[in-house]
Amino acid sequence: MSSFEEDVLIGLSESPRWLPCKYLYDAKGSALFEKICDTEDYYVTRADLEIHRHQIAEVAQLIGSNAHLIEFGSGSGIKTELLISALLQPRAYTPIEISQTALDASVDQLRKRFQHLDVHPLQADYTEDIDPHHLHLDPVARRRVIYFPGSTIGNFTRDQASTFLKRMGKMAGDDGLIFIGVDLIKPINKLLRAYDDSAGITAEFNLNLLQRLRNELNADIDCDAFAHESRFNRALQRVEMHLVAQSPTSIGLGEQHFEFSKGESIHTESSHKYSIAGFQDLARESGLNPVRYWLDSQAQFSMHCLEPGQ
Repeated sequence: MSSFEEDVLIGLSESPRWLPCKYLYDAKGSALFEKICDTEDYYVTRADLEIHRHQIAEVAQLIGSNAHLIEFGSGSGIKTELLISALLQPRAYTPIEISQTALDASVDQLRKRFQHLDVHPLQADYTEDIDPHHLHLDPVARRRVIYFPGSTIGNFTRDQASTFLKRMGKMAGDDGLIFIGVDLIKPINKLLRAYDDSAGITAEFNLNLLQRLRNELNADIDCDAFAHESRFNRALQRVEMHLVAQSPTSIGLGEQHFEFSKGESIHTESSHKYSIAGFQDLARESGLNPVRYWLDSQAQFSMHCLEPGQ
Protein backbone atom coordinates (compact mmCIF):
# COMPACT_ATOMS: atom_id res chain seq x y z
CA MET A 1 0.00 0.00 0.00
CA SER A 2 1.36 3.42 -0.95
CA SER A 3 1.73 6.18 1.65
CA PHE A 4 -0.84 8.15 -0.37
CA GLU A 5 -3.44 5.40 -0.04
CA GLU A 6 -2.58 4.81 3.61
CA ASP A 7 -3.01 8.52 4.43
CA VAL A 8 -6.33 8.67 2.55
CA LEU A 9 -7.71 5.67 4.43
CA ILE A 10 -6.67 7.19 7.76
CA GLY A 11 -8.13 10.61 6.97
CA LEU A 12 -11.45 9.32 5.63
CA SER A 13 -11.84 7.00 8.63
CA GLU A 14 -11.70 9.82 11.16
CA SER A 15 -14.39 12.28 12.21
CA PRO A 16 -14.35 14.96 10.99
CA ARG A 17 -12.81 13.65 7.79
CA TRP A 18 -9.64 15.16 6.38
CA LEU A 19 -6.87 14.63 3.85
CA PRO A 20 -3.25 15.91 4.03
CA CYS A 21 -2.88 19.13 2.05
CA LYS A 22 0.43 17.97 0.53
CA TYR A 23 -1.55 15.73 -1.82
CA LEU A 24 -3.11 18.79 -3.45
CA TYR A 25 0.23 19.37 -5.18
CA ASP A 26 0.61 16.83 -7.96
CA ALA A 27 1.66 18.16 -11.38
CA LYS A 28 -1.83 19.46 -12.17
CA GLY A 29 -2.34 20.80 -8.66
CA SER A 30 0.99 22.66 -8.72
CA ALA A 31 0.08 24.23 -12.08
CA LEU A 32 -3.32 25.26 -10.75
CA PHE A 33 -1.72 26.80 -7.67
CA GLU A 34 0.49 28.93 -9.90
CA LYS A 35 -2.70 30.18 -11.58
CA ILE A 36 -4.25 30.93 -8.18
CA CYS A 37 -1.26 33.09 -7.37
CA ASP A 38 -2.05 35.25 -10.42
CA THR A 39 -5.69 35.88 -9.48
CA GLU A 40 -6.83 39.28 -8.25
CA ASP A 41 -8.32 37.76 -5.09
CA TYR A 42 -5.11 36.04 -3.96
CA TYR A 43 -3.14 38.89 -2.37
CA VAL A 44 -0.40 36.70 -0.86
CA THR A 45 1.88 36.44 -3.89
CA ARG A 46 1.72 40.14 -4.74
CA ALA A 47 2.47 41.14 -1.15
CA ASP A 48 5.31 38.63 -0.86
CA LEU A 49 6.81 39.79 -4.17
CA GLU A 50 6.59 43.42 -3.04
CA ILE A 51 8.63 42.62 0.06
CA HIS A 52 11.20 40.79 -2.06
CA ARG A 53 11.53 43.61 -4.57
CA HIS A 54 11.85 46.36 -1.99
CA GLN A 55 13.81 44.60 0.77
CA ILE A 56 15.96 42.07 -1.08
CA ALA A 57 19.16 44.10 -0.74
CA GLU A 58 18.87 44.07 3.05
CA VAL A 59 18.03 40.35 3.00
CA ALA A 60 21.13 39.64 0.88
CA GLN A 61 23.28 41.72 3.20
CA LEU A 62 22.12 39.69 6.19
CA ILE A 63 22.91 36.45 4.34
CA GLY A 64 26.36 37.51 3.15
CA SER A 65 28.64 35.66 0.73
CA ASN A 66 29.29 31.94 0.16
CA ALA A 67 25.89 30.81 1.43
CA HIS A 68 24.15 27.53 0.71
CA LEU A 69 20.57 28.49 -0.07
CA ILE A 70 18.07 25.70 0.70
CA GLU A 71 14.50 26.33 -0.41
CA PHE A 72 11.47 24.39 0.79
CA GLY A 73 9.21 24.15 -2.26
CA SER A 74 10.70 25.51 -5.47
CA GLY A 75 7.47 26.79 -7.02
CA SER A 76 7.94 28.86 -10.16
CA GLY A 77 11.24 30.32 -8.96
CA ILE A 78 10.24 34.00 -9.39
CA LYS A 79 11.06 35.07 -5.83
CA THR A 80 14.06 32.77 -5.83
CA GLU A 81 15.47 34.54 -8.89
CA LEU A 82 15.19 37.88 -7.09
CA LEU A 83 17.07 36.53 -4.08
CA ILE A 84 19.80 34.73 -6.00
CA SER A 85 20.36 37.81 -8.16
CA ALA A 86 21.01 39.85 -5.02
CA LEU A 87 23.33 37.38 -3.30
CA LEU A 88 27.10 37.82 -3.28
CA GLN A 89 28.78 34.69 -4.66
CA PRO A 90 26.30 32.07 -3.41
CA ARG A 91 27.93 28.68 -2.77
CA ALA A 92 24.99 26.54 -3.94
CA TYR A 93 21.21 26.30 -4.24
CA THR A 94 19.15 23.26 -3.16
CA PRO A 95 15.42 23.35 -3.92
CA ILE A 96 13.41 20.65 -2.11
CA GLU A 97 10.12 19.93 -3.85
CA ILE A 98 7.60 17.07 -3.67
CA SER A 99 6.47 17.55 -7.29
CA GLN A 100 9.14 16.37 -9.74
CA THR A 101 7.46 18.31 -12.55
CA ALA A 102 7.50 21.59 -10.63
CA LEU A 103 11.08 20.93 -9.49
CA ASP A 104 12.33 20.24 -13.02
CA ALA A 105 10.66 23.35 -14.43
CA SER A 106 12.07 25.60 -11.73
CA VAL A 107 15.59 24.16 -11.94
CA ASP A 108 15.69 24.43 -15.74
CA GLN A 109 14.70 28.09 -15.51
CA LEU A 110 17.24 28.90 -12.83
CA ARG A 111 20.09 27.10 -14.57
CA LYS A 112 19.45 29.11 -17.72
CA ARG A 113 19.40 32.36 -15.74
CA PHE A 114 22.35 31.56 -13.42
CA GLN A 115 24.70 29.42 -15.47
CA HIS A 116 27.49 29.45 -12.88
CA LEU A 117 25.26 28.57 -9.93
CA ASP A 118 25.81 25.15 -8.36
CA VAL A 119 22.29 23.68 -8.22
CA HIS A 120 21.47 20.49 -6.28
CA PRO A 121 17.73 19.73 -6.67
CA LEU A 122 16.15 17.27 -4.26
CA GLN A 123 12.79 15.61 -4.91
CA ALA A 124 11.46 14.97 -1.42
CA ASP A 125 8.72 15.78 1.06
CA TYR A 126 10.21 18.67 3.02
CA THR A 127 7.69 18.16 5.83
CA GLU A 128 9.61 15.00 6.71
CA ASP A 129 13.18 14.60 7.95
CA ILE A 130 15.79 15.14 5.22
CA ASP A 131 18.89 12.94 5.19
CA PRO A 132 21.82 15.33 5.96
CA HIS A 133 23.81 13.54 3.24
CA HIS A 134 21.61 15.19 0.60
CA LEU A 135 22.66 18.65 1.81
CA HIS A 136 26.39 18.04 2.15
CA LEU A 137 28.73 20.24 0.11
CA ASP A 138 32.44 19.84 -0.48
CA PRO A 139 33.83 22.34 0.26
CA VAL A 140 31.17 23.43 2.74
CA ALA A 141 29.46 26.80 2.56
CA ARG A 142 30.09 29.58 5.07
CA ARG A 143 26.50 29.24 6.25
CA ARG A 144 23.22 27.57 5.41
CA VAL A 145 20.16 29.67 4.69
CA ILE A 146 16.72 28.04 4.80
CA TYR A 147 14.34 29.89 2.50
CA PHE A 148 10.58 29.36 2.80
CA PRO A 149 8.67 32.18 1.07
CA GLY A 150 4.90 32.20 0.60
CA SER A 151 2.48 31.33 3.38
CA THR A 152 2.85 27.54 3.61
CA ILE A 153 3.80 27.64 7.31
CA GLY A 154 0.13 28.50 7.84
CA ASN A 155 -0.87 25.02 6.63
CA PHE A 156 0.41 23.55 9.89
CA THR A 157 -1.28 23.53 13.28
CA ARG A 158 0.62 25.38 15.98
CA ASP A 159 2.22 22.16 17.28
CA GLN A 160 3.08 21.04 13.75
CA ALA A 161 4.50 24.47 12.94
CA SER A 162 6.67 24.37 16.05
CA THR A 163 8.02 20.93 15.13
CA PHE A 164 8.66 22.14 11.58
CA LEU A 165 10.47 25.27 12.78
CA LYS A 166 12.65 23.15 15.09
CA ARG A 167 13.55 20.97 12.08
CA MET A 168 14.43 24.08 10.07
CA GLY A 169 16.66 25.32 12.87
CA LYS A 170 18.46 21.99 13.04
CA MET A 171 18.96 22.01 9.28
CA ALA A 172 20.27 25.59 9.29
CA GLY A 173 22.76 24.75 12.05
CA ASP A 174 25.23 27.05 13.76
CA ASP A 175 25.47 30.48 12.12
CA GLY A 176 22.54 29.59 9.82
CA LEU A 177 19.57 31.78 9.01
CA ILE A 178 15.92 31.13 8.17
CA PHE A 179 13.76 33.38 5.99
CA ILE A 180 10.08 32.52 6.15
CA GLY A 181 6.87 34.07 4.86
CA VAL A 182 3.93 34.47 7.25
CA ASP A 183 0.43 35.63 6.36
CA LEU A 184 -1.18 38.08 8.75
CA ILE A 185 -4.61 38.38 10.38
CA LYS A 186 -6.97 40.59 8.33
CA PRO A 187 -10.71 41.05 7.57
CA ILE A 188 -12.49 37.72 7.12
CA ASN A 189 -14.12 38.61 3.77
CA LYS A 190 -10.71 39.31 2.25
CA LEU A 191 -9.36 36.03 3.57
CA LEU A 192 -12.27 33.98 2.24
CA ARG A 193 -12.03 35.53 -1.25
CA ALA A 194 -8.36 34.58 -1.38
CA TYR A 195 -9.30 30.91 -0.92
CA ASP A 196 -12.38 30.91 -3.14
CA ASP A 197 -11.48 33.14 -6.08
CA SER A 198 -14.13 34.44 -8.46
CA ALA A 199 -12.53 32.59 -11.41
CA GLY A 200 -13.08 29.22 -9.71
CA ILE A 201 -9.43 28.17 -9.92
CA THR A 202 -9.16 27.38 -6.21
CA ALA A 203 -12.25 25.20 -6.49
CA GLU A 204 -10.66 23.29 -9.37
CA PHE A 205 -7.44 23.00 -7.35
CA ASN A 206 -9.28 21.49 -4.38
CA LEU A 207 -11.47 19.16 -6.46
CA ASN A 208 -8.37 17.87 -8.27
CA LEU A 209 -7.59 15.94 -5.11
CA LEU A 210 -10.66 13.78 -5.72
CA GLN A 211 -9.49 13.19 -9.29
CA ARG A 212 -6.20 11.94 -7.86
CA LEU A 213 -8.05 9.45 -5.65
CA ARG A 214 -9.91 8.11 -8.67
CA ASN A 215 -7.00 8.10 -11.14
CA GLU A 216 -4.14 6.99 -8.88
CA LEU A 217 -5.88 4.86 -6.23
CA ASN A 218 -8.77 3.54 -8.36
CA ALA A 219 -11.23 4.98 -5.87
CA ASP A 220 -14.93 4.60 -6.65
CA ILE A 221 -16.01 8.23 -6.39
CA ASP A 222 -18.41 10.68 -8.00
CA CYS A 223 -16.28 13.80 -8.12
CA ASP A 224 -19.27 15.90 -9.19
CA ALA A 225 -21.00 15.07 -5.91
CA PHE A 226 -18.60 17.38 -4.04
CA ALA A 227 -18.11 21.15 -4.12
CA HIS A 228 -15.32 23.39 -2.86
CA GLU A 229 -15.96 25.63 0.14
CA SER A 230 -13.75 27.99 2.13
CA ARG A 231 -14.53 28.70 5.79
CA PHE A 232 -13.01 30.85 8.51
CA ASN A 233 -12.41 29.13 11.84
CA ARG A 234 -12.39 32.06 14.25
CA ALA A 235 -11.30 30.04 17.28
CA LEU A 236 -8.17 28.79 15.52
CA GLN A 237 -7.61 31.93 13.39
CA ARG A 238 -7.44 30.02 10.14
CA VAL A 239 -9.07 29.66 6.74
CA GLU A 240 -10.14 26.10 5.94
CA MET A 241 -10.77 24.46 2.57
CA HIS A 242 -13.40 21.74 2.46
CA LEU A 243 -14.87 19.39 -0.12
CA VAL A 244 -18.56 19.30 0.74
CA ALA A 245 -20.99 16.56 -0.33
CA GLN A 246 -23.89 18.14 -2.24
CA SER A 247 -26.05 15.04 -1.79
CA PRO A 248 -25.66 11.62 -0.12
CA THR A 249 -22.70 9.86 -1.74
CA SER A 250 -19.85 7.48 -0.97
CA ILE A 251 -16.18 6.89 -1.65
CA GLY A 252 -14.98 3.33 -2.15
CA LEU A 253 -11.28 2.57 -1.73
CA GLY A 254 -10.08 -1.01 -1.75
CA GLU A 255 -12.39 -2.99 0.49
CA GLN A 256 -13.56 0.06 2.44
CA HIS A 257 -16.51 2.36 1.73
CA PHE A 258 -17.07 5.75 3.29
CA GLU A 259 -20.61 7.10 3.33
CA PHE A 260 -21.28 10.85 3.19
CA SER A 261 -24.52 12.58 4.07
CA LYS A 262 -25.46 15.86 2.38
CA GLY A 263 -23.34 18.69 3.81
CA GLU A 264 -20.65 16.40 5.23
CA SER A 265 -17.17 17.50 4.23
CA ILE A 266 -13.55 16.50 3.84
CA HIS A 267 -11.18 19.07 5.34
CA THR A 268 -8.29 19.38 2.85
CA GLU A 269 -6.26 22.42 3.90
CA SER A 270 -5.87 25.00 6.64
CA SER A 271 -4.13 28.36 6.44
CA HIS A 272 -3.43 29.82 9.86
CA LYS A 273 -3.00 33.58 10.19
CA TYR A 274 -0.69 35.27 12.69
CA SER A 275 0.09 38.60 14.25
CA ILE A 276 3.77 39.61 14.18
CA ALA A 277 4.08 39.12 17.94
CA GLY A 278 2.21 35.81 17.77
CA PHE A 279 4.57 34.34 15.18
CA GLN A 280 7.66 35.60 16.98
CA ASP A 281 6.42 33.92 20.17
CA LEU A 282 6.01 30.68 18.22
CA ALA A 283 9.54 31.03 16.83
CA ARG A 284 11.02 31.53 20.30
CA GLU A 285 9.09 28.52 21.63
CA SER A 286 10.67 26.53 18.79
CA GLY A 287 14.23 27.50 19.73
CA LEU A 288 14.64 30.28 17.15
CA ASN A 289 15.52 33.92 17.70
CA PRO A 290 13.73 36.60 15.65
CA VAL A 291 16.30 38.80 13.91
CA ARG A 292 14.21 41.03 11.66
CA TYR A 293 10.88 41.15 9.83
CA TRP A 294 9.51 43.02 6.84
CA LEU A 295 5.98 44.00 5.75
CA ASP A 296 4.42 44.92 2.42
CA SER A 297 3.02 48.45 2.01
CA GLN A 298 -0.48 47.39 3.13
CA ALA A 299 0.75 45.27 6.06
CA GLN A 300 -1.01 42.20 4.71
CA PHE A 301 1.97 39.86 4.71
CA SER A 302 5.31 39.47 6.47
CA MET A 303 8.72 37.87 5.96
CA HIS A 304 10.77 36.96 9.02
CA CYS A 305 14.47 36.36 9.50
CA LEU A 306 15.17 33.87 12.28
CA GLU A 307 18.34 32.30 13.65
CA PRO A 308 18.83 29.11 15.69
CA GLY A 309 19.09 29.88 19.40
CA GLN A 310 22.44 29.59 21.10
